[in-house]
Amino acid sequence: MSAHTPHELADIFPEDADALQRLKRDDAHFVRLARRHHEVNRAVHRIECEAEAASDERLGALRKERLRLLDEIAMMLEQVPA
Repeated sequence: MSAHTPHELADIFPEDADALQRLKRDDAHFVRLARRHHEVNRAVHRIECEAEAASDERLGALRKERLRLLDEIAMMLEQVPA
């Protein structure tokens, strides 16, 4: 398994690093979303690099959840004042 897991929030939103830090510091809901994204993203990565077995349905469900989380996170980032 690679040392770097792709699709981490800092990689997806590099221009929003300050906003990510502010939300992590100030918004409990964002913290829960970010943690869940991290968990789901790691699970997807483990399956994709074959460190863990899973059905196609499980992988598909995890990918959909990751996208849903990213959509919600992106909406929250858009609302952070510059």
